[in-house]
Amino acid sequence: MVDNLDELIKLWFAEDIGDGDHTTLSCIPETAMGKSQLIIKEKGILAGVEVAKRIFAAFDPELKMTQFLHDGDAVNVGDIAFVVEGKIQSLLQTERLMLNIMQRMSGVATRTAEYVKLLEGTKTRVLDTRKTTPGLRPLEKEAVKIGKGINHRIGLFDMILLKDNHVDFAGGIDKAILRAKEYCKEKNKDLKIEIEVRNFDELEQVMKVGGVDRIMLDNFSPENTRKAVEIVGGKYEIESSGGITFDTLREYAECGVDFISVGALTHSVKSLDMSFKAVK
Repeated sequence: MVDNLDELIKLWFAEDIGDGDHTTLSCIPETAMGKSQLIIKEKGILAGVEVAKRIFAAFDPELKMTQFLHDGDAVNVGDIAFVVEGKIQSLLQTERLMLNIMQRMSGVATRTAEYVKLLEGTKTRVLDTRKTTPGLRPLEKEAVKIGKGINHRIGLFDMILLKDNHVDFAGGIDKAILRAKEYCKEKNKDLKIEIEVRNFDELEQVMKVGGVDRIMLDNFSPENTRKAVEIVGGKYEIESSGGITFDTLREYAECGVDFISVGALTHSVKSLDMSFKAVK
């Protein structure tokens, strides 16, 4: 679960409610009680239930959730994920925030699960990227895991990834790798080092210098990817990235790479349709 979730929830409520939900406050008595149910309206993978619990509890600890489905469950149209009972004012004021989070997370989990299924029978695992919604990265990364994908790095702090700009600004492959290794030693950091290569010349330079954990093949064709896998010969992990679509994913996996990173898991995902309706 996200470490700073309580802080995020406060920010989300401040953004949505401001000085009060005047629609609800004007027409619903404070003492009125009721229940609402989360109805699934689209087939997919459910995600965000545990976050929803925290949202309800943060706003009104007296709200009671009866849970029928869990994060990671496959869902179909008409399924009821949970029912929440309590003050109607609280149900109405938490509705949109809860739905926004659950629909987004479920969309990410559903899309990830589709990629994972496409890779069945290969050794390749699908990775997310840092192409996430600002402020929602922890939840989107969690949703990728719920969909059985793998988190790449969480941010700039938990891994060294030498991309093309780093290499160019550092003055070349050898300088970038050596400086990264020296930095880890000086700062006493135990960080994995990955380096991106754009062509076979750069790949050969990496193989000569060594000292990395993973090599990222950027915008390599399937044919060149297969050749690169042969050159590396299992000495380092290999990640394919750049221009890989759902339609070409399997072809790259069959080249023998360990990972394929897919920004589309988070940057352009469609939310899963669901609604939070009053139980009459």
